Amino acid sequence: MTKGRLEAFTDGVVAILITIMILDLRVPHGSDLAALRPVLPHFLIYVLSFIFLGIYWSNHHHMFHAVHHVTGAILWANLHLLFWLSLVPLVTGWIGENGSAATPTAAYGVVLLCCAIAYTLLQTLIIRHDPHTILASAVGSDLKAKVSLALYLAAVPLAFVNPVISDAIYVAVALTWLVPDRRIESRMDRHEHDAELPARKS
Repeated sequence: MTKGRLEAFTDGVVAILITIMILDLRVPHGSDLAALRPVLPHFLIYVLSFIFLGIYWSNHHHMFHAVHHVTGAILWANLHLLFWLSLVPLVTGWIGENGSAATPTAAYGVVLLCCAIAYTLLQTLIIRHDPHTILASAVGSDLKAKVSLALYLAAVPLAFVNPVISDAIYVAVALTWLVPDRRIESRMDRHEHDAELPARKS
């Protein structure tokens, strides 16, 4: 099966999730800077969630750039990822309404953890389907993903001790993934360059 519909559907879902989150932001009541204070916590968690969704969308785009065909298992794994991503607006709004309360902060971490697991599962199925794909060589041991999972696992129980620490962990993971990861892109560029060489020689 081709990957076009999967990519288009994923793009649409992520766009809708971002739209839901921005519509959930309240308009400030007042025309001075003080009016922004009540909505600031909700805005900050919106920014963090927007970054997380953007990271998943960007990585998903790069991952499927190296994929030519998909299987039924890959389709369902992608839906599994979208399920957990679809809960991001819910937990974002919960934290926005209650600030850094323990339970909403822990729930936010659980959703982020499940998103990361779902993405890892999707990536694993793609590589298993084609072990010789550029994705397999580009990902390697994927240390950054493993560290992120460990941080999420630590942040969830920490939310009941000190939610601010958990918030800091979520921000740290997001900042880590914001650093451009050119592993797949560079491998694709090298592959395309190598493919062009015989054509130029001929």
